[in-house]
Amino acid sequence: MSQKNENNEKNLNQESSAADNKPKVIIKKNNASNNNNDDNQAAAAVKKVKKVIVKKKIIIHNKSDKPYAQKQDNNNNNTPEKNNIAKENRDNKESKGKHYSHNRDNKDFKESKSYKDSPAIEVPVEDVSSFKKDNKKDNKKRDYDKKDKEYDKKSSQKDSKAEAVQRQENKIFNKLQAKKRQQEQRLASVEKEISIMETITVGDLAKKMNLRASDIISKLMGMGTMARVNDIIDSDTATIIADDFGCKVNVISLQEEATIEVKEDREEDLKPRPPVVTIMGHVDHGKTSLLDAIRHSNITSKESGGITQNIGAYKVKMPSGEIAFIDTPGHAAFTMMRARGAKSTDIVILVVASDDGVMPQTIEALNHAKEANVPIIVAVNKMDLPNATMDKVKAALSEYGLTPEEWGGDTQYIGVSALTKQGINELLEAIILQAEMLELKANPNREAIGIVLEASLDQGRGPVGTVLVQNGTLKIGDYFVCGLSVGKVRAMVNDLGQRVTKALPSTPVEVLGFEKTPEAGESFNVMLDEKEAKAIADKRVQLKQQEALKANVKVTLENLYEKIASDAMKEFKVIIKADVQGSAEALRDALSKIQSDKIRFVSIYSASGAVTESDVNLAHASNAIIIAYRVRPSGKAKELAEKLGIPIERYDIIYEAIEAIQNAMKGSLERIKKEVDIGTVEVRDVFHVPKVGTIAGCYVTSGKIERNAGVRVMRDNVLIYTSKISSLRRIKDDVKEVASGYECGASIENFNDIKKGDLLEIFKIEEIAQDL
Repeated sequence: MSQKNENNEKNLNQESSAADNKPKVIIKKNNASNNNNDDNQAAAAVKKVKKVIVKKKIIIHNKSDKPYAQKQDNNNNNTPEKNNIAKENRDNKESKGKHYSHNRDNKDFKESKSYKDSPAIEVPVEDVSSFKKDNKKDNKKRDYDKKDKEYDKKSSQKDSKAEAVQRQENKIFNKLQAKKRQQEQRLASVEKEISIMETITVGDLAKKMNLRASDIISKLMGMGTMARVNDIIDSDTATIIADDFGCKVNVISLQEEATIEVKEDREEDLKPRPPVVTIMGHVDHGKTSLLDAIRHSNITSKESGGITQNIGAYKVKMPSGEIAFIDTPGHAAFTMMRARGAKSTDIVILVVASDDGVMPQTIEALNHAKEANVPIIVAVNKMDLPNATMDKVKAALSEYGLTPEEWGGDTQYIGVSALTKQGINELLEAIILQAEMLELKANPNREAIGIVLEASLDQGRGPVGTVLVQNGTLKIGDYFVCGLSVGKVRAMVNDLGQRVTKALPSTPVEVLGFEKTPEAGESFNVMLDEKEAKAIADKRVQLKQQEALKANVKVTLENLYEKIASDAMKEFKVIIKADVQGSAEALRDALSKIQSDKIRFVSIYSASGAVTESDVNLAHASNAIIIAYRVRPSGKAKELAEKLGIPIERYDIIYEAIEAIQNAMKGSLERIKKEVDIGTVEVRDVFHVPKVGTIAGCYVTSGKIERNAGVRVMRDNVLIYTSKISSLRRIKDDVKEVASGYECGASIENFNDIKKGDLLEIFKIEEIAQDL
């Protein structure tokens, strides 16, 4: 029995010692006074403490300030009480950590005094093994929860970014869709068909198509063309662009728009009209004298140099009816005047002097008449001269197709004399007969149509045009268009200087009322009102601008050299002012025909009227001279020209003006410097004079030697030096020159290496005027 008790006691001690060797859980607490309630207080305190797992022990700290009991519990690990504690711990973990915090995250608490002073309860690890397992699970769960939250946060961030990108994409897409809808609306409003001229600006094309200019510019950029709103494109480019927008383009010719369509007259409205006869021929063959004989006037005495220098229009009353005569200049410079005269006439009288025969301007006038398809009557003038005959003239003109009627042709030849009036009646009868054959008719009851034969700027009356009415009746107050300008007839003056209120067909009159000086040869058309006249004039201005654009030739490799040479060529600039537009035109054309590869004639400005202050200022700005042809400068213009040093050259005869300008062009060229040999000198001795230099003892073999003349030093037929004779002495006297066969002493400037036997070639430099 005793042995059995000893064994039991021994086993008890072993268990006790084994329990002492087990790891323990130390529970610290504040000083407690009630030991009876240790177990209950410890169980309640578990809910308010935080566990810290270490290698051998779990230290549980009380975070509250309430005291709790310390107890060493050696009971087994699986007691119901301990299981309850573990369960409560798990419940507290799941309650969002309101009462617990991990010791590793609570360093401040470990360092506190309450933690260090609090007593501890050691509990075996087996008793709280369930705590460790639950804590591991809870930690893993918290890690998973944390990762889930981080993942959810990152996912939400990614979703937010994706949503922002999607919103931005939607915004851009909506804008593009809005632009597309706007563009579709614009395209829907594009005109289906438009009409344009041969050229049009980008802005005007967009306006016609009901588009924005940027739409057209974008299309042009796509075609490789950079353009701005005001840039001009041709009709082909405009057609291609319009076709892309589904718009059809009708190209209207500016030429057609600017041309006035003349309505044909009904046969019953036509009435006979007087013939218009133009007198043409070579200069000084008696054209104006013949007209004087017909009109019983003395026009020739009023003309400078006795030659006609502008177109004159007259009307002569005959027993059989009226005849309108146009007198044209015969000088070579008036080609355009003769051409206008031929186009505005019904019959041409070709005047040929019996003594001179056929001359260059005779052939030119003949060709103008043929081009105009006008019948020709040949008047052989100066038949009053001894031995005068028409056979030579007939033979010469027959070669050009003017075969006489008596030779089987259809050309009338009339022998006349302007001095004795021989053959004048026969000439007039031939004109009337030819007019009857032509059956000339016009409608006097329609708007007037005519041609400007001549134009001028009158100081007191303003722009004046000599108009030949070809059809209709011109009246005071009529609105008209002439070339690029419009006007209203304010007054009309006939060839006798009388004011008239109307002009019938085939009547030449001076018309006042032009806005600006018209161009000679322009058509003259009366319109219904001023609006219609201005519309036609605007179209003609556009046409001229278009032609100017086409005239701009691009520089190519082929014409680059010509352009450079042309730019480098010297220019002779002039401003031409004449009594009438035709004279200014004739003088300008004649001077432009002066051929030269050294100087070019440039007409800065040409017009009719007196020389004004603006002309002088223009000449000063452009470095030009002023040619006043049959006009005078105003007082103020003359004073200004003298002040600025602008020359005003006045001429009354065209060939004198041409000759003077040609000489002036020659004089403006730099003179050519040329060496002209004047003598040969042989060096026979050399003297060296102190402070003077080397003196050559010379003998003049030919010509002469002059002081300051040029000298070429030749040695063994080789040029050694070129200089000039600085001094020349004959015996002991200074002389200017020494003739052939005499001896002299000469020194050469800057040359002392003269030797006996050298040959001196003496020359002078002369300036020679260049030819054009």
